Amino acid sequence: MSQSPYIFGTVPKLPAKYAAVVIPFILSFMMSGLISFINIIHNIGFVDHFATVWISAWFFSWCIAFPAVLILLPIVRRITARLVDFSKI
Repeated sequence: MSQSPYIFGTVPKLPAKYAAVVIPFILSFMMSGLISFINIIHNIGFVDHFATVWISAWFFSWCIAFPAVLILLPIVRRITARLVDFSKI
């Protein structure tokens, strides 16, 4: 089964060179959502306005997380390369 060159419908997939931005974009989106969700539950619990509070916290967290991941990911890769012997894979 061959993969479609489209994301959906007639929207084409991005070129591979954009993976360096797409990966941190998705990772920061998912991680900030999860962490803000857990923090809101821990601090205020499931209240009537939970969804509004969570979405607001998530958006704010993501605005910080995305640039942070873009900056920190190359540093983390270098640290990992010093700690891990990839030749034995």
